[in-house]
Amino acid sequence: MRRLTLYNLTVKTNIISSEKDTYKTITKPSKEALFKDRGSKFYGYAFPVKNETQIEAYIEELKSKHHKARHWCYAWQLGKEYDRYRANDDGEPSNSAGMPIYGQLQSFDVTNTLVVVVRYFGGTKLGVGGLIQAYKTGAQMALENSKIVKRTIDETFLLKFEYPEMNTVMRIIKDEDLNIVNQKMELACEIEISVRQKEADRIFELFQNTYKISIKDLED
Repeated sequence: MRRLTLYNLTVKTNIISSEKDTYKTITKPSKEALFKDRGSKFYGYAFPVKNETQIEAYIEELKSKHHKARHWCYAWQLGKEYDRYRANDDGEPSNSAGMPIYGQLQSFDVTNTLVVVVRYFGGTKLGVGGLIQAYKTGAQMALENSKIVKRTIDETFLLKFEYPEMNTVMRIIKDEDLNIVNQKMELACEIEISVRQKEADRIFELFQNTYKISIKDLED
């Protein structure tokens, strides 16, 4: 359950307020980037993704497009709190491709993002150091070609109340500048709102203490 005592609420609110409640991501697939080194070509791509199914689809799409390439190396990061990631060398020497790509995801501080660097071998071995630099540069160029945006980490609440309480609810929503996600206005009303994570406990307590209004955390 979310709320216990006012004392615990205050402590938790202070903790959350000090935590990061924003994240960065990209809005659409990047333009193709090309880096060349001693005959090898490295094509870099960045994609916005929400799950591993989307990731696999983009990788398969690139394998089909670049079916004569030697390697399709990639890294991705998922979650508004940057809590899931993977890096894949796809046959290149260990940590010479996937991790340099992942390092650029960290450098640009983005999540829900896949970066793929496709290599066409040019006949000259680049060595581990050369590969690290090439895959890093390909990933960097792809992310530089992307539009990066900052978004808030939000929690979603469902408000339930009778129609006569409408003015009270809408006044709080307006005063607190809350975002309405969905609403059903009948005799028994429901409004779904999103709240920035660092404000979530305070807003929950505000509605919970308002007469004739119930509130439910949709993420519980």
